[in-house]
Amino acid sequence: MRLLDIRNLNIELLNLDQPVKAVESVNFSMYPSEVSGLIGESGSGKSLIAKALVGVLNNRWQVTADRFHFMGQDLNKMSMQKRKKIISENIAMIYQEPRRCLDPTSNIFSQLEESLPESYHSGWFNSKKKERVRKCIALLHKVGIKNHNEVFHSYPHMLSEGVCQKIMIAMAIAKQPKLLIADEPTTALESSTSLQVIKLLRSLNQLKDMAVIFITHNLNSITSWADTINVMYCGQLIESSSTKKILTAPKHPYTKALFDSEPDLSEQQNKNRTKLYALKGTIPTLQHLPIGCRLGPRCPNAQKACVIIPEPKKIKGQTFRCHYPLNIKELK
Repeated sequence: MRLLDIRNLNIELLNLDQPVKAVESVNFSMYPSEVSGLIGESGSGKSLIAKALVGVLNNRWQVTADRFHFMGQDLNKMSMQKRKKIISENIAMIYQEPRRCLDPTSNIFSQLEESLPESYHSGWFNSKKKERVRKCIALLHKVGIKNHNEVFHSYPHMLSEGVCQKIMIAMAIAKQPKLLIADEPTTALESSTSLQVIKLLRSLNQLKDMAVIFITHNLNSITSWADTINVMYCGQLIESSSTKKILTAPKHPYTKALFDSEPDLSEQQNKNRTKLYALKGTIPTLQHLPIGCRLGPRCPNAQKACVIIPEPKKIKGQTFRCHYPLNIKELK
């Protein structure tokens, strides 16, 4: 049974003039313990999908879907109260800017304590307090923070961005969620700290059987450990498949362009210095989308048929939106 199964997800921004569709007709699914990468340029709709999953978008956004199943339950057919309860108990999210997401007026212990399940808030006062402290210490140790006494009495502005990110992860896993959503958790971190965070998320996935949605625009941070990869462009999911298939034979020109734009750090490449590949043009605004294929004006393979919106196609488990897909001969 799938852990998450979403069909035809649409997210619209309701403004004064006319609604702006930020995410259009996205199908997304994953199994328990799976690691799924969601990649694409900034503004492609990755974070909006994540926020729609945890239900934190405000009233300016309208979220609709033909199917919204989580753990076999249809969230669309539930009351808002029951839906929020299921999501809060089973889905956790790590945001991009941890220091801004933490409460600047409360120390770290108070915020960690607040994230604990209700079961740790029952019993006699003394035993209840000791158990909460013990659990908070265990959470910090689990994410690699050893000096728990110093961190407990600190406020977010007194800690580094890397430590704040680890605290956010500790708060997210406090309830042992079935699904952890990491929204570009390494963007503002140094390379060494970034590797620590990725290693931590990998261990949580392997040891706790915790499914992970890793949102990023850095391919190197996800391709080595994700089971599946989903590529977003301009509000659409343009390619989705297993990591191996995406890496060896991408079908969409945009997916290939993403991989081609990654720097080659091999010794041979360093000897023969060349310019990094870059796709021409810029991502269009949601208010002025091109006719037909959204990559059309930038695509090196664009032809007349691209003025028609491409429908999703599926070949041997690899789903893509393109009239002239790449690497098709290998499958014949």
